Amino acid sequence: MGEFTQPLMEYGSIWPLFVVFGVACLGVLAEAFLPRGRRHVVQLVLAVAGLLAALVGTVLVGMDLEVTEGGAARGLFGAAGAVAVDGPTVFLWGMLLVFALTGVALFAERRLESGVSAFAGQAAALPGTEAERRTQALDHTEVYPLLMFAVTGMMLFPAAADLLTLFVALEVLSLPLYLLAGLARRRRLLSQEAALKYFLLGAFSSGFFLYGVALVYGFAGSMSFAAIDEAVRNDTENRGLLLVGIGMLMVGLLFKVGAVPFQAWTPDVYQGAPTAVTAFMAAGTKIAAFGAILRLLYVAFGAERWSWQPMLWVVAILTMLVGAVLAIVQTDVKRMLAYSAIAHTGFLLTGVLGVQGASALAEGQVTSLQSVLFYLLTYSFATVGAFAVVTLVRDSSGEASAMERWAGLGARSPLVAGAFAFFLLSMAGIPLTAGFTGKWAVFTVALAAGAWPVVLVAIAASVVSVFFYIRLIRVMYFAVPEGEVASVTTPSPLTTAVIVVGVVGTLALGVVPGPVLDLAADAGQFIR
Repeated sequence: MGEFTQPLMEYGSIWPLFVVFGVACLGVLAEAFLPRGRRHVVQLVLAVAGLLAALVGTVLVGMDLEVTEGGAARGLFGAAGAVAVDGPTVFLWGMLLVFALTGVALFAERRLESGVSAFAGQAAALPGTEAERRTQALDHTEVYPLLMFAVTGMMLFPAAADLLTLFVALEVLSLPLYLLAGLARRRRLLSQEAALKYFLLGAFSSGFFLYGVALVYGFAGSMSFAAIDEAVRNDTENRGLLLVGIGMLMVGLLFKVGAVPFQAWTPDVYQGAPTAVTAFMAAGTKIAAFGAILRLLYVAFGAERWSWQPMLWVVAILTMLVGAVLAIVQTDVKRMLAYSAIAHTGFLLTGVLGVQGASALAEGQVTSLQSVLFYLLTYSFATVGAFAVVTLVRDSSGEASAMERWAGLGARSPLVAGAFAFFLLSMAGIPLTAGFTGKWAVFTVALAAGAWPVVLVAIAASVVSVFFYIRLIRVMYFAVPEGEVASVTTPSPLTTAVIVVGVVGTLALGVVPGPVLDLAADAGQFIR
């Protein structure tokens, strides 16, 4: 009989994760035991307090990380080696918690819908029935624990150090988002269709991912990234098993970031989901999934990069071209932003391609990891801010996302139109915005790694994307309104704060990117 060895959990380093999960569980209990009238305030206080506590904890954990033996990375393995708490993990956790707070603020907005939230009163009531009319004045406060469960999964996803933990995190972040996408108060059939498409395609991609896990386990004999890396370096047989396994795993991960050819769900879900959910999902899912992609490819399959890099070249090129070209023909603002997000996924994959050995890097050169972390931050500020503005532009039927309704918005609401135009210019990569610095960083690392054809396509896609961003700015400022036009509804301070945070973050990262780039450099490399 072998002796039982007690696993080392390292609670001192992973407690921010437990705080968020604990608050999600408390939120479920609050739903079960509190009277309906008191739930909203309690859930909001719980969510904000939990996220702030986790954010403070993340900063404390980050300050306490110890340098590993090699000196290039800082951190340790917790939860019996299943979770890697290192510099990149802490940086990603910080980003996720900041944008989760903006998500909570958008979820809590009640002034835009005359005293109720943007979520359906009762999700189970059929659209257009008497049951739905009876529940119009009710609030769906379950959205807060669902958001907290999603944040738990998002935090675990980039920190996972073995394939099983990675799969659990993938499901924990995905399932709440499938539900949240179908809870819109208005246009409920569109919202429910979006949720069903997201769920079905997500279930397929999870199946591919799990099959990839089985194949890689068959090749390496272990789920651990470190053991897989060891097997990749030493095992010259069963290459077919390994390559098919990597391909299957990437199907699941590329689906989450909306890369071509797994992008079909993105425009429908972004358009159909409540816009507050779209804002949270667009930022949070990208941050978490790119963190997981980076760790999986650099740590587990770093020695096999000559095999997966050509695949990523093709995916990155297709993603940028499809996103940029199809965004041109969109007439709906949310769908245009969805195709824009697909193009940005391609730009981020360009940064992932810039991986090089530490010895190949010049003194002071931005690393691939550093550039992708920085781009994720710049993209998230602009995207969350842009979707927050979309929630304000309304007509008699609710949110007005059709582009022709935005005609003349610059004259009617110059501040809101100005903020939205600023976010669009950042996404286009215009100098003095965060988007310009982010694109410069990812293009530089890809060029240094020899991926110049991808960078040429990226520059071409950026030029194309300028057209559809500027077109929307032209509609807001120079188009003559015809028929019913949208107006800006005055929001509560919560949505206003989200837009202000987006503008300040986008401007600051564009004008003085140095401190954040230094912080990303200070995060170091992944521990192995």
